[in-house]
Amino acid sequence: MLRNSFSVAHALRNSFSSNVWRAASSHGPRQPLVSPDRRLEMAHPTFTERSQLKYARRLVVKLGSAVITREDNHGLALGRLASIVEQVAECHLEGREVMMVTSGAVAFGKQKLAQELLMSLSMRETLNPKDSKEFEGATLEPRAAAAVGQSGLMSLYDAMFAQYGVKIAQVLVTKPDFYNEETRNNLFCTLSELISLNIVPIINTNDAVSPPMFIRDDEPAGGARRGIPIKDNDSLSAMLAAEVQADLLILMSDVDGIYNKPPWEDGAKLMHTYNSNDSSSIEFGKKSKVSPDPWGTGGMDSKVKAATWALDRGVRVVICHGMPEKAITTIIGGRKVGTFLHRRPPITSTTVSVEVMAREPVTRTGSRQMQALTPAQRASAVNTLADLLVSREKFILEANAKDLAEAQKNGLAKPLLSRLSLNSAKLKNLAIGLKQIAEDSHKNVGRVLRRTRLAEGLELKQVTVPIGVLLVIFESRPDSLPQVAALAMASGNGLLLKGGKEAAHSNRALMDLVTEALVTVGAEHAVSLVSTREEISDLLIQQQSVHIPVLGHAEGVCHVYIDRDADLQKALHIARDAKCDYPAACNAMETLLIHEDLMSGDIFGDVCNMLKREGVKINAGPRLNQQLTFGPPAAKSLRHEYGALECCIEIVPSLEEAINHIHTFGSGHTDVIVTENVLPEPYRTVPN
Repeated sequence: MLRNSFSVAHALRNSFSSNVWRAASSHGPRQPLVSPDRRLEMAHPTFTERSQLKYARRLVVKLGSAVITREDNHGLALGRLASIVEQVAECHLEGREVMMVTSGAVAFGKQKLAQELLMSLSMRETLNPKDSKEFEGATLEPRAAAAVGQSGLMSLYDAMFAQYGVKIAQVLVTKPDFYNEETRNNLFCTLSELISLNIVPIINTNDAVSPPMFIRDDEPAGGARRGIPIKDNDSLSAMLAAEVQADLLILMSDVDGIYNKPPWEDGAKLMHTYNSNDSSSIEFGKKSKVSPDPWGTGGMDSKVKAATWALDRGVRVVICHGMPEKAITTIIGGRKVGTFLHRRPPITSTTVSVEVMAREPVTRTGSRQMQALTPAQRASAVNTLADLLVSREKFILEANAKDLAEAQKNGLAKPLLSRLSLNSAKLKNLAIGLKQIAEDSHKNVGRVLRRTRLAEGLELKQVTVPIGVLLVIFESRPDSLPQVAALAMASGNGLLLKGGKEAAHSNRALMDLVTEALVTVGAEHAVSLVSTREEISDLLIQQQSVHIPVLGHAEGVCHVYIDRDADLQKALHIARDAKCDYPAACNAMETLLIHEDLMSGDIFGDVCNMLKREGVKINAGPRLNQQLTFGPPAAKSLRHEYGALECCIEIVPSLEEAINHIHTFGSGHTDVIVTENVLPEPYRTVPN
């Protein structure tokens, strides 16, 4: 049901104009209700998690040129634009205040002028062929294209929004408008009144008249107060979002978000969250393919600077790709789309980002460290934790008292308060239980459950091994944390823990003790504490499989390692079967690792000849590629599932390096070590 009543609109919205602006008189310029400096200090909702974005009430959505123009840069991508309009209208009809900053006038104008140019060229060829040749070299002036395209672009927006009963208004601005106090105030009063009238303002720069100037932050024109340099629509959007105290700014472009390096380079990773501390770890690439001008227009560097500026003024920002369907509503729904810029307390050793913990060396390396420990060492770590629960009782109870005080203030029910509460007796009982776990842990890992003789000299064993990395979610019951941690330590597993938010102080204190116990055996990263629900949702199977038990995997980047002490004929047979029997299977070999000492013999040549006879295309890993003057082409990536008669060959200096390579580039599906040597104890129980 569409909302078109002014009274309903005012009921759903707190009056924007009454909060910030007021008219001094009907004959004079409008003045801000509060000073500009005070506006920057006024409180915004503190959104530190994506799940809180559903409460964002005032939005600024910026559409980059690459989002609304076609891939060939001739005209607008109408289907994509219609989807974005639908989402903005949906937000508006829910009672949110939405402003749009849009590009596209130049592209739309160029499309129209190009048609006129062709018609003129055809006419000139008919009248005077000599003139037509000179006219062929003519270029389309961007200012003229903007003048032609602005009216057409707004007519298109008006028709699209009209389908949802939403009224729009065009607001054309130039850069000097922000550096003259009177025009600046008038601009924001206009935006205020439009929103109070239930109208969506669509702001774009008046490129038909705007000069290509660059007004610096420390050289404001006309004595206006300092702000962000307005040099593109990213900085324009940031300025608007800060001035109107927007809860959320969405910058839509042709890139998925912020990457740690240019996204086309190997090893580039999308950063799902970003704060100013991450700036030193980012390497920016080229600017937007649509607007690669020397001023930085459209570049990711420009977007990050503008977003950080807005963030410093209380605006939460998401940088995302504008092409996926429902990107805006998905962001507001709390799902992981693009890069979420926000301010969060510095990450500590116990609250590392979940993606770093689960995928990168922090927890996975810690898990392997746990697996490499002897049973006595694992038991020692658990016993140390038990002792710390008693010796550090005061430290634990002080943290627990903070949780109890906050819970009582928030009206937590008495049964839940009882679960949350810790005392001396509980801690002593916990310590006794942990010591029992330590005593029973010596045969947890490496125990033979069953032996089956398959043939002469061939025996199959079923042996207990650690799972790898566990994720355990528990309620606001802090005594669960040391119990679960002790069980993971005793079984040689890495662990991610997520406790109830009501026990945050207690959990952090107990986690400090767990880390202290793990330090004594060199496995301090084996257990980590996850801080938010958003991080947990990224690790869980999504809603399509809510009622279905699932055992799944995503990739099959499988390895075969031929050790220095391998039976080479056996190794050849294994490599052939692993790659060629069913190359499309998820457990087919994708990378063959060879001990470097074998390169002086015949095995490398024999392997290559065998694979070529089978029709396998070979790619060389970086180390192998450096040793060969002539040889296979370099592999584009070591983390690639070919799924065909193609593989990568790489050399490694040792068994340990082979295992590290597999953990770094493999998917944990199926990996093989070919050797006649008995593996060292730590490697007998390493799970896939």
